[in-house]
Amino acid sequence: GHPLHLGSLKSNIGHTQAAAGVGGVIKMVQAMRHGVLPRTLHVEAPSRHVDWEAGDVALLTEAREWPASDAPRRAGVSSFGISGTNAHVILEQPAADDASRDRGAEPLAMPAVPWLLSARTPEALSRQAARLLEHLEQRPDLTPLDVAHSLATGRTALDHRTSVTGAGRDELIAGLRSVRAGAAQPVRARTDLAGRTAFLFTGQGAQYAGMGRELYASFPVFAQAFDAVCAQWDGMFERPLKEVVFAEPGSDEAALLGLTGYAQPTLFALETALFRLAESWGLRPDYVAGHSIGELTAAHVSGVLTLEDAARLVAARASLMQALPEGGTMIAVQASADEVLPLVAEHAGLLALAAVNGPSS
Repeated sequence: GHPLHLGSLKSNIGHTQAAAGVGGVIKMVQAMRHGVLPRTLHVEAPSRHVDWEAGDVALLTEAREWPASDAPRRAGVSSFGISGTNAHVILEQPAADDASRDRGAEPLAMPAVPWLLSARTPEALSRQAARLLEHLEQRPDLTPLDVAHSLATGRTALDHRTSVTGAGRDELIAGLRSVRAGAAQPVRARTDLAGRTAFLFTGQGAQYAGMGRELYASFPVFAQAFDAVCAQWDGMFERPLKEVVFAEPGSDEAALLGLTGYAQPTLFALETALFRLAESWGLRPDYVAGHSIGELTAAHVSGVLTLEDAARLVAARASLMQALPEGGTMIAVQASADEVLPLVAEHAGLLALAAVNGPSS
């Protein structure tokens, strides 16, 4: 019961060449958002070479309301490229979801969030905090997460910077007042650094009960990566790894982390999930390295080992080391192997050289 309305991006911004297709997509997404079909400019008379009466097509010589109805809004975008390379995309308005509802009364989804501020001088940083405080007083509906996102992604990062962190609006506003009063010392950004980035994955001994529990609850990317690793070992352990690593300190499950058979797989799962979380934020290292079990994490995240192969190797390594006799002790000595070996030989059967970590230790 409605004609197919026809418009043109070229009438708005001219010939955009390689950007024509994406420009048309942007125009129609905005048309859906605002519920208006924008008029095509500079159309004094429709083309004589088209029989406009025969079909159900109408030129958008004037803007038209595009109200919501039972059917979703749809738009076709055609892009006619060089050498006859043509593309046509049909866009459909997405169904309403929870993201569109008012989040003002929602509790904070993370243990804490940072509000990032920057300015050209320390004095301007205080004024920036004052302006933000005034804005927040006028807009009590703004949530801490929304403010954090806007400050982190929508503002220019200038030379003098600071941040306030809090678990809720009151804590964050208190931090802003400190910045406004000049109590917070700004950090001068270094723009002359051209070094590369390396990630180092630790070895056994760093594990503790509850590690990663808050990250798992707060960040879906971390949770998905952690679950994907644990799924490789389904049924392999007497207790599911998630129960062990997220156990309360002092519990029987937490005590299992002291066993190599559990410590190494849980560290691999945690380190892999941490890497995927950092990766989702755009942090990509130039180099990766690892110590002990961390070497296998580095090999996996760098693409040397698939998740399946890395998980199989981690499980085999942990199982073999767990099978060694109990009751041993290891100490680190600041001496070369040549210096230590004669001393070890005096206690054959009781003492052995376990590892050489470097030329002097």
